[in-house]
Amino acid sequence: GVVPFVALLLLQRRPVAGRALLVTGSSCPGHGLCRSNVQEQTRRQVALLNATAQDLFSLYLKCQGEPFSSEADRLCNPSGIFFPTFRVNRTSEKKEVMVAMYKLFAFLNASLGNITHDQEELNPTAKELLDRLHNTTKTTRGLISNLTCLLCKNYNIFQVDVSYGDSSKGKSAFKKKQQGCQVLRKYVQVIAQVARVLLPHLSP
Repeated sequence: GVVPFVALLLLQRRPVAGRALLVTGSSCPGHGLCRSNVQEQTRRQVALLNATAQDLFSLYLKCQGEPFSSEADRLCNPSGIFFPTFRVNRTSEKKEVMVAMYKLFAFLNASLGNITHDQEELNPTAKELLDRLHNTTKTTRGLISNLTCLLCKNYNIFQVDVSYGDSSKGKSAFKKKQQGCQVLRKYVQVIAQVARVLLPHLSP
């Protein structure tokens, strides 16, 4: 199968731009890249992420304790954090939508890696939260793999410029918790938009 390049940039302190090499080599392979049901699988993965995003955010807040439980609107306001723009809509070209999605989920996968790493240190006994973070990451990686396939097969795109967000390395426990809740709050908002935009493009 295709192994997409998704870096967990745990050592970086600011948004970092990079180029994700979707497949090894200088071009897309000619065959054997996609499963026959890749579009349906991609649609289901986005639907699953959308359906579980709010519950993940709520559970995250619960596990952080106060003041996050009671002051989520103030502490988790995502307006000040970097998050990839998703400026496509239902009438955008499918290629544009797929590239925007790849950029978004490459960023999200790296962010989930940071959040999971922090929660393993800060809340090692929060089994349900850690399980949900791992499951969300697993779904995201599967989605990236399918997007890799679609970009290569349909558009011969094998490199995408991506950006990764702030690392929490070296920050206080409070700041780590806050960064996690800001990213997850923004994720809830964006994944709903992604689901709305994507469905017309992946209809059977």
